[in-house]
Amino acid sequence: MTFHRRRFLHLAAGAAALPALARSASAETWPARPVRIVVGFPAGNAPDIIARLLGNWLTERLGQQFVVENRPGAGSTIATEGVAGSAPDGYTLMLVVLSNALSATIYTNLRYDLKRDLVGVAGVANAPFVMMVNPDFPPKTVPEFIDYAKAHPGKINMASGGTGTTTHVLGELFKMMAHVDLVHIPYKGNYIPDLLAGQTQVLFGPIPQSIGNLRAGKLRPLGVTTAKRLEVLPDVPPIGDFLPGYEGVGWFGLAAPKDTPPEIVKRLNQETNAALANAEFKAKLANLGVEPMVATPDEYTKFIAGEVDKWAKVIHYAAIKPD
Repeated sequence: MTFHRRRFLHLAAGAAALPALARSASAETWPARPVRIVVGFPAGNAPDIIARLLGNWLTERLGQQFVVENRPGAGSTIATEGVAGSAPDGYTLMLVVLSNALSATIYTNLRYDLKRDLVGVAGVANAPFVMMVNPDFPPKTVPEFIDYAKAHPGKINMASGGTGTTTHVLGELFKMMAHVDLVHIPYKGNYIPDLLAGQTQVLFGPIPQSIGNLRAGKLRPLGVTTAKRLEVLPDVPPIGDFLPGYEGVGWFGLAAPKDTPPEIVKRLNQETNAALANAEFKAKLANLGVEPMVATPDEYTKFIAGEVDKWAKVIHYAAIKPD
């Protein structure tokens, strides 16, 4: 009886250790197949551009394809819910942006908790935004825009990537501080074509997806959303020069489902930070008008939680609700 009991306990202990051994083996052999980077916005938008740039780097460094999957809709909540419910095996990642932190407050019936169900992996970039208009639109400066908007209340269309996205909230902050009435036009797809065509007149947009049109003169920049001027747009003043206190900066980073093996999270963090230290990669970010954002997994996890709390105050003040 003693022999059989000891054998049983030995086998039971071995069985209990199998999940831990499986996780360890999985982390050691990761990645053994392609990895998805889910983006909650359409192709061609700033998050998509950043995700593809990072995906190319990780593909070269880790020997497996890092494939960008676009799942736009509902302020990126559709994509986030899918990632939060995915297996925590390192094969599903997400390009998390400020819009995700905003949606955590705007949408009250989410099936996930951004601060609880995702773990920060690495920061990628801080992203200034720019207030821009169609070149045919009369105002050429922020003060001229404010005067024109007050003279034509409800006649100016403000495009955004959707209700509750960064492009929307930065516009609402401007409306609130400038005391102007702009008509919000949320888009599910790419909003740049209608701005180029004059169907909408103003956009508070991320620089990466707009820089080409700005440099070509197809769009006119009025002001940047940062406190200081930017090297990429040195002639464009901060909006805060005319509306003291106005400031808003977007950000991009990687996140993964909670319980993703820490060894995988650590490796992704190391490889991402290696990209941010690489001169060629940094030059590509600079050309897009964004700056490297280096952070440990713990720092980035805390950063996301802090952004949720910070912008909740603005959202409640502006009474932003989902469509």
